[in-house]
Amino acid sequence: MNGSPALSRGDLARALCVVLIWGLNFVVMKLGLQGLGPMLLGALRFAAASLPLLLFVARPALPWRYLAAYGLAQGVGQFGLLFLGLQLGMTAGMASVVMQTQAFFTLLLAGPLLGERARRDQWLGLAVALAGLLVIATAHGDGPGQMTLIGFILTLSAAFMWAASNVVVRFAVRTVPGYDPFGFIVWSSLVPVLPFLLLALTMDGAAQVLRQVGGLDLRALLAVLFLAWFATLLAYTLWTRLLQRHPAGRVVPFSLLVPVVGLAAAALAFGERPSPAQWFGTAAVLAGLVINQDMAGRLRGWWKRRLTSV
Repeated sequence: MNGSPALSRGDLARALCVVLIWGLNFVVMKLGLQGLGPMLLGALRFAAASLPLLLFVARPALPWRYLAAYGLAQGVGQFGLLFLGLQLGMTAGMASVVMQTQAFFTLLLAGPLLGERARRDQWLGLAVALAGLLVIATAHGDGPGQMTLIGFILTLSAAFMWAASNVVVRFAVRTVPGYDPFGFIVWSSLVPVLPFLLLALTMDGAAQVLRQVGGLDLRALLAVLFLAWFATLLAYTLWTRLLQRHPAGRVVPFSLLVPVVGLAAAALAFGERPSPAQWFGTAAVLAGLVINQDMAGRLRGWWKRRLTSV
């Protein structure tokens, strides 16, 4: 890390752009679900992220199994569960917090599947974040604007599926290290479209699906386009480019700002006000993420380098 260049102003702007997009993402999902069912929203999101670009973006030099596995895990698994959780009472602000636990699920999966051994501080971070999640889970309610238990469970399951998609990406990188990330996300976004449509027809019925498509208003359309073009294509590409230019340890900590934006946006858009217990649980989850990233160790290393350079 010492020999790598520091983040330029442009790179810093890109990182903050990703944080802003992903933080607003949860409010946009809630707005989209006001006019569309969760499975239809998923189908439209990934159709908009793939179909217009397939003729112009080359398929990455990867076996189809990676595209299919990622599309099913990240598309149907992560966003299908997240959309359903948001529809069934998960608040946008708390969703932005709970989804960050994907880092810990990735840690748990990476050991047996990838042979990646976790550091002791990563296990400590996992324990602290788990305590925070338990506090958040016990703070659910059934009143207006409160997080429901089923919404929390579905969102936590969505975070697990995000972690599964991370494992797929790591397997893909081992097979073809230099694959094009933009082409990967475009072509893998094609995979969830048909499963989402089948789920929408099964859960809502053909008549309801046609009614929602026919009644698509400007708010729902803008939500779909934001989720497809900004949250999926733009943010993913910017984030991956940053990881290609800089060590992961220098880039990943920016994701800690996503819940900050998510909580603030949800408060402004929907008047969401987390309870004291939820604030405490959120602080614990974020503290666990900080420990997981060994940010204290990096600060100590930075300070030592500053002293030796004087």
